[in-house]
Amino acid sequence: MSRKFFVGGNWKLNGDKKSLGELINTLNSAKLDPNTEVVCGAPSIYLDFARSKLDPKIGVAAQNCYKVEKGAFTGEISPAMIKDCGVQWVILGHSERRWVFGETDELIGQKCAHALESGLGVIACIGEKLDEREAGITEKVVNAQTKHFADNIKDWSKVVLAYEPVWAIGTGKTASPAQAQEVHDKLRQWVKANVSESVGNSVRIIYGGSVTGGTCKELAGMADVDGFLVGGASLKPEFIEIINAKQ
Repeated sequence: MSRKFFVGGNWKLNGDKKSLGELINTLNSAKLDPNTEVVCGAPSIYLDFARSKLDPKIGVAAQNCYKVEKGAFTGEISPAMIKDCGVQWVILGHSERRWVFGETDELIGQKCAHALESGLGVIACIGEKLDEREAGITEKVVNAQTKHFADNIKDWSKVVLAYEPVWAIGTGKTASPAQAQEVHDKLRQWVKANVSESVGNSVRIIYGGSVTGGTCKELAGMADVDGFLVGGASLKPEFIEIINAKQ
C-alpha cells in the first residue's frame, strides 16, 4: 500500500510576523514535491496569519490544544477555535509537552479523542528518553505511549504517528536510518497486532529528531519511514530539501 509522504514543520516557540512571513514567501515560491503532504506547525497566536499567507496546498497545524470545546480554561485553545482559523491539524503529545509541561499519557489521549471528534487531523508524537533507550526499554515505552493514543482513536485515517526519540530532539544527534527503521517497523507491527492489519499498513509513521537536509534522504529511503516532523530546520530554507527528500 502506498502511503503519501508527510513532512511537518514544527516552528515551536519561534518567529515573528516578519521572519515567518519571509519563510512563508520562501515556501510559497519553492518547487515542492507534489507527492508530499506538507504541514507547518505555527505558534497559536500566528495560526490565522500562517493560514492566510501560506499557499493553500500547504497545511497548517496548531502545536497543542485542549480536550474540550470551550470553558474556564485560561490560556488554552480548542479544536473548534483551531478550525475556525481554517487550520486542519494539531500536534499532540510532543516530548516538550510531556517533559517540560508535565502532560500525562491520559491527558494526551483525551486531547486526541476530542481533536479527532472535532474533525482535526492529529500528529501523534511518541518517543523514548536517552536513559530509556540505554536501559533497552525503547519498545516498551513507545508501545505504551502508542496504546494511550490508540485507545482514543476511532478513525485512523486522520492520524499520523510521529516517532521522536527525545535524545535526538534539538541535540544534533539523529537516530541512524537503521535505528529509525527498527522502531518504525516494530511500531507498525504493534499497530497491526493491536488495532488492525489494514491500519498498520496504511498509517503513516514519520520520524523526528534533528532531521536536516543532510540526513533526510537516507532516512526517507527506509521502508517504514513515511516522512518527518522537523524542528529547527523547518525555519530555514533547507526545509525545502527535506520536503523534497523522496525526489
